[in-house]
Amino acid sequence: MSKAHEDASPSTYVIDPEQAAELARLMQQERVVTEGMGGLFPEGQELPEDGRVLDLACGPGGWALELAFAYPQLSVYGVDISASIIEYARAQAQSCRLENVHFRTMNIMQPLAFPDGFFDLINARFIAWFMTPAAWPRLLAECRRLLKPGGIIRLTEGEPPLTTSAAFEALMDLATRALQRAGQSFSPDGRHVGITPMLPRLLRQAGFEEVHLRASAIEWSSGTPAHDGFFKDFLIAFEIGRPFSVKLGLATLEELERLSQQAVAEMQQDEFCAVSVLLTVWGRQPATAPASTSEQEGQPG
Repeated sequence: MSKAHEDASPSTYVIDPEQAAELARLMQQERVVTEGMGGLFPEGQELPEDGRVLDLACGPGGWALELAFAYPQLSVYGVDISASIIEYARAQAQSCRLENVHFRTMNIMQPLAFPDGFFDLINARFIAWFMTPAAWPRLLAECRRLLKPGGIIRLTEGEPPLTTSAAFEALMDLATRALQRAGQSFSPDGRHVGITPMLPRLLRQAGFEEVHLRASAIEWSSGTPAHDGFFKDFLIAFEIGRPFSVKLGLATLEELERLSQQAVAEMQQDEFCAVSVLLTVWGRQPATAPASTSEQEGQPG
C-alpha cells in the first residue's frame, strides 16, 4: 500500500455526514428512491445462493437492510465513512434481528479491508456528490479486486431533478456550480454533475464487461405518492448544504436562506411539478479476475 493510501485523504463530502439531520435525510431518501425505482433490483439482477453483497457508502443502511431481509441466504455488507451512521445501521440490524448484514466504518476513497474476490455484487447509489473525477478509476479498480470472477458492479446516479420551481432550479444551479468549482464534477461548465453520461465509459475503462444501462423516472409533483418524501429530503438538504456554496463564494448565507424559503413555498403549491431521472449502470467482472495489487507491483503476495 502506498503512503498516499495510508494517509487520510481530505473529506470531499459536501455535507457533514455526522449531522443528525443528514441521518434523517438519508433515511428518507433511501425509502423513497428504492420504492420509486421499483425495488432493490428493478433491472432483474440474479444473485447466487449464499452470495456476498457490498453496499458502498451505505449511509444508515436502508438498502442493505432491505436486501438482507429479502434475501436471508445472502451475506450483506455495508460500509460508510460516518461512524455514527454505521452505529445507527447496526442498531437497526439488531432491532430487526438480521444476522446476515454487517456494517463497518470505512472510507471508500481508500482501499477497503476485504480480501480479493470476496463479493458477488457491489452496489453504490449517489456517491458522485463526494467523488472526484480522479477517484473514480481508483474506486472501480478496487471494486474489480473485490469482485469474484463474473461478479457484478451496480451503480446508480442522477443529475439534479427537473422542476417548475424557479427557486429550486436556482439552488440546484448553485449546487452543481459549487461541485464544479471544487473539482468534484465531470461537467465542463457546472450546469450538471456530469456523472450520468460518464458512468458507462468509466466501467468499460475499468475493465468491466457487458455494461448495461437502465433509467428510472420518479415523478414527485404535488399530489403524487413520492412528493412528501422528496420534499422532506430537499428541505433538509437546502439547510445543511448551505455552507458548501458559501465556502466557495457562490452565494451568501442570506441569499441561500431566501432561495430556500421560496423553493419550499413553491414545492408546496398545487401546480408544482417535478421528476427525477436516475441511471443504473452495471457491468460484469471478467471471468479471469485481475491480479492483486501486490502482484501488479511485483511484490510478494
